[in-house]
Parts: sequence; C-alpha cells; structure tokens
Amino acid sequence: MGSDLVLTVLKGVPTTLLLTGASLGIGIVGGLPFVAARVSNRRLLRFLSRSLIEVFRGIPPLVWLFIIYFGLGTSLPGIEPLQASIIGMGLISCAYMAEIYRGGLAAVHHGQWEAARALGMSGLAIVRKIIAPQVFRISVPATATYGIGLFKDSSVAFTLGVGEILFFANQQSRTTGDAIKPFLVAAVLYIVLSAACAALSRSLDRRLQRRVAR
Repeated sequence: MGSDLVLTVLKGVPTTLLLTGASLGIGIVGGLPFVAARVSNRRLLRFLSRSLIEVFRGIPPLVWLFIIYFGLGTSLPGIEPLQASIIGMGLISCAYMAEIYRGGLAAVHHGQWEAARALGMSGLAIVRKIIAPQVFRISVPATATYGIGLFKDSSVAFTLGVGEILFFANQQSRTTGDAIKPFLVAAVLYIVLSAACAALSRSLDRRLQRRVAR
C-alpha cells in the first residue's frame, strides 16, 4: 500500500475522533436528565423518558442523519453536515448513556440511600458524594464499549459528505479505481484506534478499582 494512500485516509482521523468525542460528550451529559426522569417517582416522566429513549435507539443512525440534515436542515439552512451528524449521533448517545446510567444505579445497593438518609444527608449530597461516584465507576466499561461502537458507527456520516475516515477511503477508491486497498487502510485504522480506546478504558477501570480497594 502506498504512503500517499495511507496519508490521505489518515486525513479523516481528526474528524472521526471529533464526531465520536462530541457525540459521546453530548450523551454523557444529556443522558443525565433522561435517567433522572427514567427513575423518577412520577409516572408521566418515566413514560416520556422511556418513550424518547426507545425512539432514539430504535431509529438507525443513518435515518437520524437524513432526518436532521435533509429534513430539519431545510428550515435550518446554516446547518453543516458535521453539525447534523454530531446532533444525530448525540441524540442516540443520550439514549444509550441513560440506559448505561440506569444499569449503574441498579447496581448500587438501595441500603446505601437509607444509611445516608439516616445520617441526615440531603438527597443532593447523597447523589453527589455517594451514588454518583459509584455509578461512574460501574459505568466506565459499558461507556467505553458503547464509545467504541459509536466510533465505528460514525462512518455513516460520510453519506452526508463529512470528511471522516470512510469518506477519504471512498474518495481514494473512486480516484484510483481500487476497490480494496483504500478500505483495507480504513479497516486497519478502525481496528487500531478501537484497540487503543479499549486499552485506555481498561487502564481507567483498573485505576478506579484500586481507589475503591484502598
């Protein structure tokens, strides 16, 4: 494989990482109100949250991108392909992160809430000092796994013309007429970057485990 081919496909790495990081960041923050409503005592909030989560997760990412860019984009003419992709992937990420958080909450023993209340702690203090750190630690492996999947799913953004890895691989394939090598380079990049992300998540999880063990 020529160095020019590899360098060309590598041009898409920054955009791919930006799309993945921004979408995951939206999900990490946006998933909090979703999970708060999901576990609320109010039935209406639970119903609305559950319904939105199912809608966001049930529609394929490519369909969301088309709805936002070609649908809503007609009334928002200033929206760019990358922005539409981040919004679409971010909405999906919110739904998945809400479920990851809900799983983390379920893993925290309910007795800890009762013990903290017995000590006179407020609800906010209980969440901030006791529950949230545990949910964060429990959620790290699942978040990393989802992040790697989101990284690979970001390739659908090339259909809108976003200059990510697959976009440049496809461009090279059209230019050279080679339908194999550019996509092999893209595949290797996805594998290498996914493996690096997995290694970082394992390292973070081990550090958190050691802090808990102290």
